[in-house]
Amino acid sequence: MPLMDAPTTTGFGAFVRDARELVVQPRMGFGPPRRMRRGLRATRDADATSVGTLTLDSYTRVGDLAAARRAVTEGTDLNGYPLLTHGPAATRRMLRGIGGPGFPVQVRHGSAAPQDIVRGLLAAGLHATEGGPVSYCLPYSRTPLAEAVHHWTRACELLAEARGPGPEPHLESFGGCMMGQLCPPGLLVALSLLEGMFFVRHGLRSISLSYAQQTDPVQDEEAVRALRALAAELLPGVDWHIVVYTYMGVYPRTPSGARALQDRAVALAVRAGARRLIVKTTVEARRIPTVAENVAALETSARTARALPRPDRAAADDGRDTQVYAEARALVEAVLCLGPDIGRGLLTAFGRGWLDVPYCLHPDNAGRSAGFIDERGRLGWSSVGAMPIGHVVTPRPAAALTSSGLLDALHYVETRLDLGELAGTGAHREPAPAGS
Repeated sequence: MPLMDAPTTTGFGAFVRDARELVVQPRMGFGPPRRMRRGLRATRDADATSVGTLTLDSYTRVGDLAAARRAVTEGTDLNGYPLLTHGPAATRRMLRGIGGPGFPVQVRHGSAAPQDIVRGLLAAGLHATEGGPVSYCLPYSRTPLAEAVHHWTRACELLAEARGPGPEPHLESFGGCMMGQLCPPGLLVALSLLEGMFFVRHGLRSISLSYAQQTDPVQDEEAVRALRALAAELLPGVDWHIVVYTYMGVYPRTPSGARALQDRAVALAVRAGARRLIVKTTVEARRIPTVAENVAALETSARTARALPRPDRAAADDGRDTQVYAEARALVEAVLCLGPDIGRGLLTAFGRGWLDVPYCLHPDNAGRSAGFIDERGRLGWSSVGAMPIGHVVTPRPAAALTSSGLLDALHYVETRLDLGELAGTGAHREPAPAGS
């Protein structure tokens, strides 16, 4: 793994690392360059420490550039920015005077084969993106995992080769999200770590590791602390930080429920020592937010974060004595024992069922594991399949979800927050020890 002589001084990762408060980021992407520019300018000018997002459209994500060109020509609304259709010159003009060291912009895309996207963003003067060989393959595509690993190997190399006197290239793992919900946190932490190690093996020196908010605030805090602890152990000399995603499952429909969930995400990020938060809005369940609604969510999240006490550094770093840490470490060690090539290790692990994402229908996922929500609201395993965590987990087969139980579980957070049953950020409890 490449080691840095000194921390990077410019770029997306350096900006987040040096920020004096929680960095907030919207989920934002518009087709017309003028509209995208207005969105980025408003994000930059928000009363918050913010970074910009350039989310690409679905046609570009799957490589259907003919459809993207046709949509642009006909003036059809797109669900994101068609980076490769507009081209680098138009994107540079769109970013002029907005993107830069004081306001880095990240490209988010969802592609299992992102080489052309990476070439396009680099040509446009951008240096930060996200995804991963597992996290942008299994949930979103039918691409064979072996092909995704090959594609992402080249994408990492392209980013690393772009290193120069300017901003350090940065890559964020989406592994802490996967299916969005009902995946116990130990596996999310392990996948985020493994993808981060994959990035570093292929030349990246600045990365971020993700975790998506789940069903229980205390378990979520255990997960983020476990991710930080494992990153400190396994990524020496790498410039890394943790990014929390506000809940990616079925979202509350009421403004009060949505605000309560966002407040919980802010509290999670601050308490557990994450440096960046992907923010959602109160209209998330009903429609695409406006720029003004995105800015309001950023500013509300920033105010909430500023009002929270900063955690004791030693407490925030203590993530090892928990169930989540034990599961994640067992999974990571199992993959690392397969050899130094992380990509090959991921393929072997999924082939053997050592990594197995619940409720994921991709052909390269074994599909023998299953999660459930226990009586405390925590995610647990009803089946671990062939995953090598039997020594740290006691599955509960009797808790296996029926079809109606699965629907109830998918709506667990939405229903309870809309009814006010999980209002606010929840009472703070000490993390549960490993084996609990």
